[in-house]
Amino acid sequence: MPKVSSKLASAVKCSDIFNADACMHCGVCTAVCPMGLEMLPRKLFRYVQVGLEDKVRENIQTIYSCLLCGMCAENCPAEVNIADNVRFLRKYINETEFNLS
Repeated sequence: MPKVSSKLASAVKCSDIFNADACMHCGVCTAVCPMGLEMLPRKLFRYVQVGLEDKVRENIQTIYSCLLCGMCAENCPAEVNIADNVRFLRKYINETEFNLS
């Protein structure tokens, strides 16, 4: 059973970078992704928003596979800055998973 992480929820709440609240889960980002990364960002951002850190950690390889090319953000009808959100997740993982600061 997934466990909600107050640490992740707190990090997201305090962040001025991560913002996926406007995401409509329309799937345009997934459709234009040159890497074909279906997980990013629709499901992944939802996991982050509800604090499912275990689910986020299951997708570390996907998070680091993103090219940060910006095609998803460029085509996002809700204007979510997806690349910044992925950068936030990479920083969070670096600090919490790999003990890098």
